[in-house]
Amino acid sequence: MVTEDPRSGDGPSGEPRPGRSEFDTDEIPPVRVGAAAGTGGGGATPTRSTDSYFDEDEFANADPIDLTGDGDVHPLFEHEASGLVGQYLFPTERFRGEWRRHWIHLVKVIGIAIFATFVLGYVSGYFAKHNMTEALAVLVIIWIGVMLWVLWAVVEWYYDRFVLTNKRIMLITGIVSRNVAMMPLARVTDMKYTQTPLGRVLGYGTFEIESAGQDQALRRVENLPNPTDLYLQVVEEMYEPEASDARRRPAPIDVGDDGT
Repeated sequence: MVTEDPRSGDGPSGEPRPGRSEFDTDEIPPVRVGAAAGTGGGGATPTRSTDSYFDEDEFANADPIDLTGDGDVHPLFEHEASGLVGQYLFPTERFRGEWRRHWIHLVKVIGIAIFATFVLGYVSGYFAKHNMTEALAVLVIIWIGVMLWVLWAVVEWYYDRFVLTNKRIMLITGIVSRNVAMMPLARVTDMKYTQTPLGRVLGYGTFEIESAGQDQALRRVENLPNPTDLYLQVVEEMYEPEASDARRRPAPIDVGDDGT
């Protein structure tokens, strides 16, 4: 009696099964070494499993593989730090992101500039009508000073950054006189953010951070954009750093059947 070899794809007569080529082989099911009842040697025997071949948690902190062939290892983060921020990061630190304050931070300054322009314009019209040239020149100088003050505030807003890495948070402020405030994530004991009704509509909020120290340079940071998303990123970095690394790891390259 001819029996069929269960390991092959051939029928009883040795001919290939319909729909299969002579080079096809059966898929080997994944196996996992478990403590199944076993052999006489007393060792663990492989058992069939529908799970994956390896535990993903085991490779949570693995570095990405360079598939470009150029020798450069792809970064684990989504984008590089700017030159302004990069000079304050040390080599083993992983950059997570940098944010400017919300544009609402400039509303007060711009409002003062608009108000001063209307007032000075009205007064200058009065001086011009009465041919008071010296006073008019003083008003022009005052207006130019106000505009330079507004321009300075806008430039400071542009260069101020809130920075998150895998080890700390930083607040970089100032242009001529630079201030860099830092707090290690390991020392953060409490953190919350608040939003006014206008902040919920426009998408900004205030962060309040507590640490083990008495005086904190980052105790209160106002007008940060998208506070909910930013809050979740900071908390994830504090409590689930492995998940943060895995989420930022580049997606694997999908290789087609033709090898391309």
